[in-house]
Amino acid sequence: MANKSKIILGIDPGTLVMGYGLILIEGKKASLIEMDVLKLSKFKDHYERLQLIHCRVQELIQQHKPTGFAIEAPFFGKNVQSMLKLGRAQGVAIAAAIQGGLTVTEYSPKKVKQSVTGNGNADKEQVWLMLQRILRIAERPDYLDATDALAVAVCHFYQESSPLAGLSKAKGWEQFLQQHPERIAR
Repeated sequence: MANKSKIILGIDPGTLVMGYGLILIEGKKASLIEMDVLKLSKFKDHYERLQLIHCRVQELIQQHKPTGFAIEAPFFGKNVQSMLKLGRAQGVAIAAAIQGGLTVTEYSPKKVKQSVTGNGNADKEQVWLMLQRILRIAERPDYLDATDALAVAVCHFYQESSPLAGLSKAKGWEQFLQQHPERIAR
């Protein structure tokens, strides 16, 4: 039986620069389709920026027809206004994905770094170096927001292809034993 190929779109939301990355999955192998950024800093109106994010995500979905959509969840910062703006940027990207018929999966920055490098506290440079090896990319992009988005897509691929993917987490021994009666010694 032939392995069906998949395309995963990863987004690193931002109000000044939004990163995006697309990878092609064939069997257990991932390869780069595209990574880039949407530069928003020249637009002063925040609502115009949100519209541009929504439109770009829609365009990427129409152009590449991804089967998976993953986005980095905003981490908690001290500046409440910045967090609200970032949350809105994430929200319009998610809305575009839902509108495009995709299931949305969110990953924390720590989870993305852990999946790609094995270290949840890795810096952007370490993430980029691992992505270079994993996807065999020679040229470094101008913005690491693009590689962050690519890392989100790779993280999603790893989470989906994990042998533990799809297993429900048991809450307590009683539920575990109900889900796994073959484990009870008689």
